[in-house]
Amino acid sequence: MNKLFPFLKPYTTQLIIGPFFKLAEAVLEIFIPTLMAYIIDNGVNKADTGYILKTGLLMLAIATLGVIFAYICQYSASIASQGFGTDVRNALFEKVLSFSHAQVDEFGTASLINRITGDVNQLQSAVAMLIRLVIRAPFLCVGGLVMAMLIDLKLSVIFMVVIPLFVFVTFSIMTKAVPLYKTVQKRLDAIALVLRENLSGVRVIRAFAKAEYERYRFSEANQKYADNAINVGKIAALTNPATSLIMNFAVLAVIWFGGIRINAGNMTQGEIIAYINYIVQILNAMLIVSQLVVLYTKAYASALRVNEILSMDTDISDGAKSTAAAGNSFKIEFKNVSMKYSDSIENALENINFTAKAGEIIGIIGGTGSGKSTLVNLIPRFYDAAEGAVLVDGMDVRDYKLDALRDKIGIVPQRAVLFSGSVADNLRFAKETAKDSELAYAAEVAQAAEFIEKFEQKYDTIITQGGANLSGGQRQRLTIARALVKNPEILILDDSASALDYITDAKLWNALRESNDNRTLIIVSQRVRTVKNADKIIVLEDGRIEGIGTHEELFKNCVQYAEICRSQEEPV
Repeated sequence: MNKLFPFLKPYTTQLIIGPFFKLAEAVLEIFIPTLMAYIIDNGVNKADTGYILKTGLLMLAIATLGVIFAYICQYSASIASQGFGTDVRNALFEKVLSFSHAQVDEFGTASLINRITGDVNQLQSAVAMLIRLVIRAPFLCVGGLVMAMLIDLKLSVIFMVVIPLFVFVTFSIMTKAVPLYKTVQKRLDAIALVLRENLSGVRVIRAFAKAEYERYRFSEANQKYADNAINVGKIAALTNPATSLIMNFAVLAVIWFGGIRINAGNMTQGEIIAYINYIVQILNAMLIVSQLVVLYTKAYASALRVNEILSMDTDISDGAKSTAAAGNSFKIEFKNVSMKYSDSIENALENINFTAKAGEIIGIIGGTGSGKSTLVNLIPRFYDAAEGAVLVDGMDVRDYKLDALRDKIGIVPQRAVLFSGSVADNLRFAKETAKDSELAYAAEVAQAAEFIEKFEQKYDTIITQGGANLSGGQRQRLTIARALVKNPEILILDDSASALDYITDAKLWNALRESNDNRTLIIVSQRVRTVKNADKIIVLEDGRIEGIGTHEELFKNCVQYAEICRSQEEPV
């Protein structure tokens, strides 16, 4: 919770002005029933029209001032709540961007989206209500009670019974509802996860005729959410009827005992009407208080979820250095590197040792799950090694400033990710100042120029979200071109040409070799023909290196590599 309070500081003025004017409105509202009693007792009963008009105009003036004060409060609440929500979302987004891949995996994408959207919306409502009602409602309760006691102290004994009973009911509801609201939010995360998977994988679902199964998955997640929401709704639904029942009995008691006191001459008609108005005023205020209890119960659950993100320190901390010392013989060096994912018992990589010089082409091959992607993800520090060290230019990657390290590296992941915008916008993603000639050269090397030039608007062609208007091969070639525009010292291609046909694949790798100007190129692939001409090939199996060497050396000396070659009918 302590992480959220600083976001309110810029809106201190609104947090003071808003409640002040709302309190002023409540003060004015408190006097209305008393003035009404004066009209009845001194005006109506005495047939004094002048007194009725004079007091009526005073009530009208009070009501007008109340409207003005309420407007000022509402305006302040809007500025503070919307500004608070905007600032928190920005902070959450920035925080999530600083997380390592492991931390993002820990929360889950669906949960992070819900926290940044739904949970922050809940907190916005809480801030708005803090300004608008948190002071007003209790003041009306207390003020109404004081005014009622001034009218008739003995009749006010009713409140001594009602208020403790009301507090007990709302507190009981709150203690049961808070844990359930947390569960509801988790169920909502589960729905978002299923929905996200279905929307992104709709083609696969249809291809495998799994629509019915996915309907069942979504229905199951939705039903669990509904069941939890209904359970918490049943408890929250008790708030209004329980408080209404209590207060209606209080009104009934006031009318009953008030009538007795009027007959005894201890109260006037105007006083009993004012007293009933104060009862209604207190009733409405207490109902608002009960609704605020529900609102802040939800907000508390949301605050815990938001605070969980804000209070988490990224496990990939910035180093202190921007450059390494000159004279290093190796561009990349792995020294006894082992790595384990947080939710795994066994190491994903075990005792990895290899070196790569500037200008070398390194091929990495191995079966599915052998640790290829994990290995290359250690170079830009998407994950950190559990043991050993990864060095770039002779310096441990953990000593680099992250921006400085990643500025040296261009990486093309397995899944081709493009953003909505033009082709040129996507190619300039890593280098905003890139000239058109640089874009054209990168596209030529990546074998993307041939289809870009066929577009009517060429580099100004709009790409829809996720590159949905492009084929898989086109998306992969554009992501490779995007990395080349950056002109990195180290280029990592993580199985990023799997959708290309053999001819285009061959053209791509030939172009990369010809354009490789002292750039260290790391190629992760399932295809032997993609890596066979590399200066050095690393064969991985179950997270361990089974062999390092050229294609010919490994075919003779590495059983695993020879098996892969034979399975793909690749000769020496």
